Amino acid sequence: MASRTNQRVLLGFALLCAAALPCADSSRLIAAESPSPPAAAAASFPVATAARLAGDSKQTRFILDLDQTVSFRTTTLADPYRVVVDVPQVNFQLAPGTGAGRGLVKAFRYGLVMPGGSRIVFDLTGPAKVANSYVLEAANGQPARLVLELEEVDRAAFAQTPAPEIRPELRSTIAAVPPATVPASEPSAPKPGTPSDGRPVVVIDPGHGGIDNGTQSSGESEKSLVLAFGLALRDRLEKSGKYRVVMTRDDDTFIPLNDRAKVARNLNAALFISIHADALPKAEGDAQGATIYTLSDKASDAEAQRLADAENRADAIAGFNLSEEPTDVADILIDLTQRETRTFSNRFAHLLMGEMKSTVRMHKHPLKSAGFRVLKAPDVPSVLVEIGYVSNKGDLEHLVSEGWRSKAVGSMAQAIDTFLAKRMATAGPGN
Repeated sequence: MASRTNQRVLLGFALLCAAALPCADSSRLIAAESPSPPAAAAASFPVATAARLAGDSKQTRFILDLDQTVSFRTTTLADPYRVVVDVPQVNFQLAPGTGAGRGLVKAFRYGLVMPGGSRIVFDLTGPAKVANSYVLEAANGQPARLVLELEEVDRAAFAQTPAPEIRPELRSTIAAVPPATVPASEPSAPKPGTPSDGRPVVVIDPGHGGIDNGTQSSGESEKSLVLAFGLALRDRLEKSGKYRVVMTRDDDTFIPLNDRAKVARNLNAALFISIHADALPKAEGDAQGATIYTLSDKASDAEAQRLADAENRADAIAGFNLSEEPTDVADILIDLTQRETRTFSNRFAHLLMGEMKSTVRMHKHPLKSAGFRVLKAPDVPSVLVEIGYVSNKGDLEHLVSEGWRSKAVGSMAQAIDTFLAKRMATAGPGN
């Protein structure tokens, strides 16, 4: 007990050191009781109805049809070459399959990156500049349009591209939208109406969201499948009344990886569960079943490493790599607590496997580990659960089935009950 107290003192000191460093903390959380944005606000968002590319490998034009004009900002990025367009929140109602490349654009994607803000990311074939960009008002029966004109340049010219223009009207438009999340800056002082009776906090993290679709197959996207699963798990846990349940997202919003872990840390969570669904390229054969991952400095196998590499690219997929690594000073101190946390994480993973295997088809190697960034909270037991493969026909049928989801959620809830009952009893009051 004394050793554990010392570890907590050291961890607290480490966090104070880290807090003294300048950083941009955009942590967000969604408590179960948080209200959704008003329907009127959602209805007022601009609607994008069509998008297309024209041109060749020297000059390429992008056109986005909208029901009203919008403000925007463009940014160019290298390694890999990309163009990022930020706009206030847009309701994208584009045809399935929109995003194929042409000319200077290999492909593009779009979606929410924050409450009130959307983004379009263009993956380029090579260095290019935004030669011209503008918005046209609706006229002569044609809709309003956002137009980007891209022009091929060499790397030297690309490096000289000026910084993006900061448009105050874009910032104010985004700020005016009611946030879908609640800041987690005061974890020790719960908001009025939130539980303060000492119940353990369970954080559920549906992966991906917004601009980041995750894996896709047969018209189903990972971000939607895991959100439905996460909401079902939240409802099951809330029904018991034993826990305060918090979700990192409860809608189609992109949340950076580090913000997901910060939600758990800021709330002193007893458990963090990240929900995902995997996929294998056709050339790599077929795989099926659920897999439970814990954090490790060295991946348990090549497949675990592949998955960790893919999941850790989520922030870059959204256009910007928002990674924040702890300072060297904090690393040494946090390691003391992290060792104990990994033991608890592994213990929960084994409990979870034992419960799930009776109701859910499991992967042939159901317990694995790798360096997932989302699992790196040093003081919160954390697991990442791949509930199945969207690339496998049988798994996909399960993933879209409410009956299967109910059984899987039930076994997961039972594992959470068993784990937290033992941990709370061992920790005792004030731990």
